[in-house]
Amino acid sequence: MSTPTPNNWYAIFTRPRAEKKVYQRFIDLGYTAYLPLVTTLKQWSDRKKKVKTPLISSYVFIQIDEQYIYDVLNVPSTLGVLKYLGKLAIVRNEEIENLKLLLNNKDAIQIVEKANFSKDEEVEVIRGPLAGLKAFYVEEKGKHRVLIKIDALDRYFAAEIPLSFIKKIKSTAA
Repeated sequence: MSTPTPNNWYAIFTRPRAEKKVYQRFIDLGYTAYLPLVTTLKQWSDRKKKVKTPLISSYVFIQIDEQYIYDVLNVPSTLGVLKYLGKLAIVRNEEIENLKLLLNNKDAIQIVEKANFSKDEEVEVIRGPLAGLKAFYVEEKGKHRVLIKIDALDRYFAAEIPLSFIKKIKSTAA
């Protein structure tokens, strides 16, 4: 069993369209950072081109000890750290792992602006490219989906999953 890392993940708010530069600067400075990118097809009047764009605009995730979090705000194009109720908002490691799993199965991703669901049972994907992902099961228009929430950002992502690929997570509460 490995010792848990004392460093938490935080969401750093960046200038618009500066996410890639900020991410690269964090990496160059030796930090552990994560920028979830998706490939989209952009069309101009004269051409089409595949472009990698951030899944969550204006945010870069960084894993750092809380005492050094404000040091990274000296990096050009950073604007602040996401806070919740006046305290630094910690992005759980599980949420970062869920984003990574989602991006490995890009065809299934759908960004959900507002989640219109009642909290259904928590499920875990046990087969397929999203195996290990923990989410909530929702059925929408006859399609079976899992809904993944990144609490710190209050963002939702949905992925269509065959029913045979998911199982209910047993409640640990007695």
